[in-house]
Amino acid sequence: MSDNLRSKIVTQGVQRSPNRAMLRAVGFGDKDFDKPIVGISNAHSTITPCNMGIGALALRAEAALKKAGAMPQVFGTITISDGISMGTEGMKFSLVSREVIADSIETVCSGQSMDGVLAIGGCDKNMPGAMIAIARMNIPSIFVYGGTIKPGHHNGRDLTIVSSFEAVGQYTAHKIDEKELLEIERHACPGAGSCGGMYTANTMSSVIEAMGLSLMYSSTMAAEDLEKAESTAKSAEVLVNAIRKQILPRQILTRKAFENAIAVTMAVGGSTNAVLHLLSIAHAAQVTLTIDDFENIRARVPVLCDLKPSGKYVATDLHKAGGIPQVMKILLAHGALHGDALTITGQTIAEVLQDVPTEPRKDQDVIRPWSNPIYAQGHLAILKGNLAQEGAVAKITGVKLAKITGPARVFDSEEACMEAILARKIKAGDVVIIRYEGPKGGPGMREMLSPTSAIIGEGLGDSVGLITDGRFSGGTYGMVVGHVAPEAAVGGTIALVNEGDSVTIDAEQRLLQLNVDDAEIARRRAAWQPPAPRYTRGVLAKYAKLVSTSSKGAVTD
Repeated sequence: MSDNLRSKIVTQGVQRSPNRAMLRAVGFGDKDFDKPIVGISNAHSTITPCNMGIGALALRAEAALKKAGAMPQVFGTITISDGISMGTEGMKFSLVSREVIADSIETVCSGQSMDGVLAIGGCDKNMPGAMIAIARMNIPSIFVYGGTIKPGHHNGRDLTIVSSFEAVGQYTAHKIDEKELLEIERHACPGAGSCGGMYTANTMSSVIEAMGLSLMYSSTMAAEDLEKAESTAKSAEVLVNAIRKQILPRQILTRKAFENAIAVTMAVGGSTNAVLHLLSIAHAAQVTLTIDDFENIRARVPVLCDLKPSGKYVATDLHKAGGIPQVMKILLAHGALHGDALTITGQTIAEVLQDVPTEPRKDQDVIRPWSNPIYAQGHLAILKGNLAQEGAVAKITGVKLAKITGPARVFDSEEACMEAILARKIKAGDVVIIRYEGPKGGPGMREMLSPTSAIIGEGLGDSVGLITDGRFSGGTYGMVVGHVAPEAAVGGTIALVNEGDSVTIDAEQRLLQLNVDDAEIARRRAAWQPPAPRYTRGVLAKYAKLVSTSSKGAVTD
């Protein structure tokens, strides 16, 4: 039990009886008042397959915490299914949900003076939301990932949720018929678990494992496998030990831990959203981290894993090949990982990786050796230029050309762009601009999976560029640049692009450029007027007033 709560219950004389009475009503006995109180942040819901198995994991954690000598208290938090809300107005609430999750966990744990928290989450924002709260509170904590989904199968190939989005573009381009489209939809998601490629959920679970706040191997386990429940029980035991030894999150979430997280993100070919979320977690942990740090680490860390969306394999294949510990050990052996960083077990990264081989097994090709990477450098490039003075994020894996200059096709919303793509008005050589979708402008910084998947499905992924102040799904690939900052809604240069303007995306030079002279840009800037807020009441209006630029993690505090 926390010193704060113990002092209220034990040392305040008559005050102790009401406090104890309330706790007795939820199951405390006489001997339980001296045990640590541990919150179980339970993100179970049937809104999404990502979270529908979490309730059983919460029960397993509750039993394990009691067995380890703690008093668990279960409370709920929310989730939004990005895959279900994608391409709709509802997607504006996705990034907002990260803040709601963080605030809710902080509110309950701090309001009830808990000694520690075991957070269980599945869909994309569960992980960073929990980590922001953990970093803010700085009480002993551990994160348990709800697990990845197993791949779907159709016509001899593995499917993921992205297969369905790409099938829409294939259908529009008359490459598949309606029957095939329906069959892909029917087979893409076979059961419980988060989206199966190295998309945002699996990227963030991998990142948390790399940072030492989840158990080794836990980030790539399938939701429906027994080892996931067993790992949850082990996590509870480790947390109780951390409470007794007072191993605190900010002892773990150091600058070295964030550098390890970025290195692993590059090595596994992770989501662009890792940039946004790691910046926000670092802000909560009061660790200095900038968007430029990603570019510096990218230059010295290769992509080692052949994973979807641009590769062949899914997270369960990575798990069978050795998981994140195998990737980390390769990085450690080549000086790309800090082995002295602490983990929640009390051991260092080097100690928990001690028995992992320095080379991947030769009977698999999911994880490549350092000497034979998929790409010689990381895949998340930070681009700057007059279109993104604060920076933008490009995912450059799976593209044949690292540079494109073409006419701007300008859209002030995702819906307007999607309409043009489906009407086959986007041609090879175009550079699509989707703006007013940033943190403030959206508000909520929607993911552009529908437009990018439709472009891929039409066969234009190597010949059309796309730039947005919104985000991308972890399932996105191609010549795409997101997180453009400053965003359009605050007068960023992206707001000043006209239809037909020449625009350059150059990943090699890390350049994002509007090819218009400075005098003309200045003239347009002087004439620009900010649009009226899209929302004036409710959570989106509040979010738009509070949220920072994406280059600082789109934080609200």
